[in-house]
Amino acid sequence: MGSRLGSLLYAAALVMVIGAGCATPRAIPTVASAPAPSASRSTSSEGASPTEMTLTPSPTSAPSSSRSVSSVRTSTAAARTTATHATSSATQGCGIAKSLLGKDLTVLPVTEKVVALTFDAGANANGVAPILATLAARQAPGTFFLTGAFVNAFPSASRQVAASYPIGNHTQNHKDLTQLTTAEVLAEIRTGAASIRNVTGVDPHPYFRFPYGAVNASTIALVNAECYVPFRWTVDTLGWEGTAGKISADVVLQRVVAALRPGAVVLMHVGSNPDDGTTFDADALPRVIDAIRAQGYTLVTLERVLPATP
Repeated sequence: MGSRLGSLLYAAALVMVIGAGCATPRAIPTVASAPAPSASRSTSSEGASPTEMTLTPSPTSAPSSSRSVSSVRTSTAAARTTATHATSSATQGCGIAKSLLGKDLTVLPVTEKVVALTFDAGANANGVAPILATLAARQAPGTFFLTGAFVNAFPSASRQVAASYPIGNHTQNHKDLTQLTTAEVLAEIRTGAASIRNVTGVDPHPYFRFPYGAVNASTIALVNAECYVPFRWTVDTLGWEGTAGKISADVVLQRVVAALRPGAVVLMHVGSNPDDGTTFDADALPRVIDAIRAQGYTLVTLERVLPATP
């Protein structure tokens, strides 16, 4: 309990210091989501083994005999309130609704049958052309999360993506932010945004995705204070794992169909497997889109799902 309380108090103090430097993105809406996760890492995206992640709060340790359960609960509640107020104050100029603070959204907060296809870009651009061709041919929306390193290495592909679809910040170098100092986290976020703007001419706000799905309360607070809302995923297709991971286009399709639910967020990748060169996400995408629609779901971007105002 003590370590959790300290982390919350630290996050609150930290956000008050950095909040004044937020850029002002377009308005971000009010949505509901699960509570902020405890420190966790779901190895996903470029260069790691992605796994589907279910967010669960870390268990609360028992209070010491010298401190009553009541006092512990009261102190924890006070710390949470302080952290929320501090983060809210820091993001007032961002247009982020209070209900979004401290969240890493795994499912879109809707009841209607909609699904969001999202694509992470960090390793290479080998799947960009077929993915864009499929989305265009089937008039299907998507949202892309780009790293700064990706846009610098593949400027033409990045501009093609940004010309037609919403893009978000996936940091500069795809590092586990929970293992970095505050200054390093901010550098990853801000440098990534600058690279994306410089190459594509598009501001990636308000969309952010944590590399590897690695998050804790402090990193979420920092991302919020930089005027972003973090979006996780409901299902990771694992397409980038390639044949070594016993993945195929059929497996990608099966994983998506099995995870369908109102507001599902599908994670795919634009890169190829570094060993066998396979692009199973791109290969499966036409059938994925058809299967989602056959189940009565409508495809949407993250921008489409979120209301226009807080």
